[in-house]
Amino acid sequence: MVADWVEEALSTILPKIASPLLWVALLFVALLVGMPQLRPVFGWAFPGVSPPVFARDSFVDLFMSHAGLVALASLAATLLGVILAIFVTRPSGQDFRPIVNALATIGQTFPPAAVLALAVPALGFGPRPTVVALFLYGLLPIVENAIAGLEGVPAATRDAALGMGLSAWQRLRDVELPLAAPAILAGVRVSVTIAIGTATIGSTVGAVTLGTPIFDGLAANKLPFVIQGAVLVALFAIVTDMLFARIERWLRIPSADARSDA
Repeated sequence: MVADWVEEALSTILPKIASPLLWVALLFVALLVGMPQLRPVFGWAFPGVSPPVFARDSFVDLFMSHAGLVALASLAATLLGVILAIFVTRPSGQDFRPIVNALATIGQTFPPAAVLALAVPALGFGPRPTVVALFLYGLLPIVENAIAGLEGVPAATRDAALGMGLSAWQRLRDVELPLAAPAILAGVRVSVTIAIGTATIGSTVGAVTLGTPIFDGLAANKLPFVIQGAVLVALFAIVTDMLFARIERWLRIPSADARSDA
C-alpha cells in the first residue's frame, strides 16, 4: 500500500519537476534576484568595465515596471481586439470588417519607434508613449485570431444553441466565446510575447524597463549591461510564451470535447 502511494506521488510530482517551464522560470527568477551576486564573474570576464553589473536600478524594479507596461498595453489591446472581432462577426458589423482589418494592419506595420517619436510630443516622456506603441503593435494578432476563432465555431453548434432558445448574448457568452477561447488566447500569446521584446525600446523615451541596462550599456560602451538586460528580456519572453502554451493546451481539451459532443 505504501509502495502504491509512493508510486502515485512520484507519477504526480515527476512530470512537474521535469517541466521545462519550471526550470526556465527558476533560472529567470534566480538571475533577476541574484544578478548582483554575479559581479565577480562579470568583473573577471570584462576587466575594463566598472561597475561590471548594472546598479542604477534593481533588476526586480526594472522587471516590475517592464511587466506593468506590457500588461497594461496587452490588456487594452485584448479588450479592444475581442470587442472589434465580435462586432465584425455580427451581421450588423460585417460591412466594417475591411476597415477594422486595415486599421489593425496599419498598427502592426507602423514601427514602434515611429509611434514613440510621434507620441512623445503629445504625451511627453515616460511610460505613456510606450504603452501606446505596444497597444497599437499588439492589436493585429488579437483581432485576427479572435475573428478566426469566432468564425470557426461549427454551424451545427450555433443552430443547436439557437434551437435551445438562447438569446444572441447567451450564445456569444456560453457557446461562441468558450469555443473561440483557444484561438483568442493564441493571438494574445503572440501579442504579449512581441510586447515583451518591443517594450525595451521604451527606455529610449524615459520608460523604466529591462531595456534600460541595454541602452545604458550601448551609450557607455559597457557590454555586460547589454548582456544582462538582453538575457533577462529573452527569459521573460520565453517563460511567458511557455506559460501561454500550457494555458492553451488546457483550453483546447474542453473545446475539442465540446465540438465532438456537438
